[in-house]
Amino acid sequence: MTWIPSTDWIHVLNLEDVPVLGARVVEGAAIGLVAVFRTEDDQVFALRDHCPHRGGPLSQGLVFGHRVSCPLHGWQIDLESGKAQAPDVGCAQKLSLRREGNQIFLYKPQLDGNPP
Repeated sequence: MTWIPSTDWIHVLNLEDVPVLGARVVEGAAIGLVAVFRTEDDQVFALRDHCPHRGGPLSQGLVFGHRVSCPLHGWQIDLESGKAQAPDVGCAQKLSLRREGNQIFLYKPQLDGNPP
């Protein structure tokens, strides 16, 4: 059975648009830039593209395992939770993402500024 997205989910990318161990940026009206990450095991995650430390572009960081390293100061951010790894503290906002086959969807209400 194929999942059919409701109007609450919007198609933003296809899996092949995001490089393995890399990221692509999409933009939401109220939240600005969203980084969509792809891990080596083809899992995808979405975070606001701002490191909680000094706002560095997480999309330009190195992806390893299920983490990304901020390109400015090397903070490691967990892609599943958005939390900075100890000893650092802080959190990049995680966004709800859904993958159906090769298509990647983001939850639309959060792009309009409402929490999921």
